Amino acid sequence: MADVKIEPITRLLIANRGEIARRILRTAHDMGIDTVAVYADGDANAPFVKEAGSAIALNGRTARQTYLDVDKVIGACRRSGADAVHPGYGFLSENQAFAQAVIDAGLKWLGPAPEVIGLMGDKLSAKALMQEAGVPTLNAIEITDATEPAEAARQIGYPVLVKAAAGGGGRGMRVVEDESGLEAAIAGARRESGAAFGDDTLFLEKWLDHARHVEMQILGDRHGNLVHCFERECSIQRRHQKVIEEAPSPAVTPGLRQRLGEAAIAAARKLGYSSAGTVEFLVQDDDFFFLEVNARLQVEHPVTEEIIGHDLVREQVRIAEGEPLSFTQDDLAINGWAIEARLYAENPERNFLPAPGTVAVWRPAEAGQARYDSGVESGSEISIEFDPMIAKVTAHGLTRREAAGRLARALEATEIHGLTTNRDFLVATLRTPEFLAGDTTTDFIERVNPPRRRAISGTERIEAAVAAALEGQARRRARARISRRVPSGWRNSTMPWQKLAFDIGGETLNLEYQSRRDGKFRMIADGGDEMLVEAHACGSGRVEVAIDGKRLRFRVQPQGDDWFVQGRSAGLTVTQLPRYPDPAGEDQGGGLAAPMPGAVLSTAVAAGDAVQKGQLLLILEAMKMEHRITAPRDGTIEALHVTAGDQVENGQLLVTIRAEETP
Repeated sequence: MADVKIEPITRLLIANRGEIARRILRTAHDMGIDTVAVYADGDANAPFVKEAGSAIALNGRTARQTYLDVDKVIGACRRSGADAVHPGYGFLSENQAFAQAVIDAGLKWLGPAPEVIGLMGDKLSAKALMQEAGVPTLNAIEITDATEPAEAARQIGYPVLVKAAAGGGGRGMRVVEDESGLEAAIAGARRESGAAFGDDTLFLEKWLDHARHVEMQILGDRHGNLVHCFERECSIQRRHQKVIEEAPSPAVTPGLRQRLGEAAIAAARKLGYSSAGTVEFLVQDDDFFFLEVNARLQVEHPVTEEIIGHDLVREQVRIAEGEPLSFTQDDLAINGWAIEARLYAENPERNFLPAPGTVAVWRPAEAGQARYDSGVESGSEISIEFDPMIAKVTAHGLTRREAAGRLARALEATEIHGLTTNRDFLVATLRTPEFLAGDTTTDFIERVNPPRRRAISGTERIEAAVAAALEGQARRRARARISRRVPSGWRNSTMPWQKLAFDIGGETLNLEYQSRRDGKFRMIADGGDEMLVEAHACGSGRVEVAIDGKRLRFRVQPQGDDWFVQGRSAGLTVTQLPRYPDPAGEDQGGGLAAPMPGAVLSTAVAAGDAVQKGQLLLILEAMKMEHRITAPRDGTIEALHVTAGDQVENGQLLVTIRAEETP
């Protein structure tokens, strides 16, 4: 191979946003490289924009208007004086035309060659190439105008996976159990892939419903050196998107690891691969089948970094500069275990629907000694325009059980308030006997069904209410204009009992308290036994209290009628209820409201139509995914309040259904 000229990078533009932009910034700054961020309108005050050396507005709101606009990003490169571009993952990271445009502009591209991206971007072409390289693949049939989908599905054998040829991140994918669902799955996948990738080419592939999703991290340089950095398992998924990843895999034996590594290197050599990439496989028992090559850095790369002790972004920078890899295959060894969980703004109780909103409080935990890769801070907005991931949290341990325990504890102690997240579901998953036993096949969520919501004990509710009440009382005393220095409860007469009502997790808790002359409080919760409560510190967001001698510490922050209370367990939102009910509350009766903000893609019913429970009413697009809104009961459509193309807000009335009358 010809000599490769070493050309140091001095200013790196990061063509991405959120946590991955911050992740790349961190390594670039450590290497002494100046950085440039680009941003959409809604990201103007995001942490990654503030932390970059400079930032350039892309002047748009949506992904298509900003991070997916090749001309705008290349224009930002020219304006910034950057000499290199890192695409992160998603957006333009696997766009051949963008990679070529970067190179044509005289910039270094931190990724594989554009030709390789093109080969791997079409999953059907990738399969054919891997077959030439001797890598096992699953049978697949492209859906063209000449294809009879039902016959193709029968030929492959149900269940089948409808899959976008240009897809990724679970978009444009549908599992079909039998012929009755095939037509709708193809239509939905075609719409979604066309919107997300600008290419609606689909194919059918055999779906292995009890397999494991195992991938091999690869690295290659421009000197012809190739290594794999062992495997990651990413089998725990919802809507074909990964939720928990780990390295190594609990199911991969040394022999299977060697075979997977050899297959990954064979694939990389066939492609002439350079930079970081991932070869993905489905593993069932001792067999494995090629899925795809992700020609970019993966979301879950931190677990690999934790077990090998090397910074993969640093290697990408060095490779782009012309340096050889800083290690060989023989230098690599697996050190302990690492597990990563993706913390999303979503509602597990509503089939993991996205739940955008404001991150009122964000404070990573010290417990568990976890690594946080986040794109947020307190006050950040999770909008409907982009992926709802808040952060990736990774824990490392000498054993898998230790890593799982550390990660569960770190998540539990993380302060995240103001919006609905999957945190409780992640903690429950990590503590299931099945997860701890390594029984993590792709059907894990459906088969094991971890609790979607944490059970809150009566004691925990009472303690949270006490903390909120004391913090509120202390803040009111601090704002008092008179008798500010007089201890609470010091009066010539006996003070009456104060009464408060709180909503905690959908249940009402009534708390009565009376301050004593010695500064302590008498409290009664829901008519129970009287408690003696002593406040050691409160009023500044930190509450230290003794309840009948039991010492507890809380962090408490108010927002409107809500108190965000963080104790030794996962935090609670304690909502102070008004003394009198709000007469403006209105029951929508048979109305069906939008579960999230989004855009109406299509409607399937009209006023007067009779519908059955489960029947499709309309399709809502939000956070780059399609969501089917179905009838919750049998009845008749009384009114359809939206049409295709409408933008709707969370809770907006979509359809009114008149229930069938019982004879």
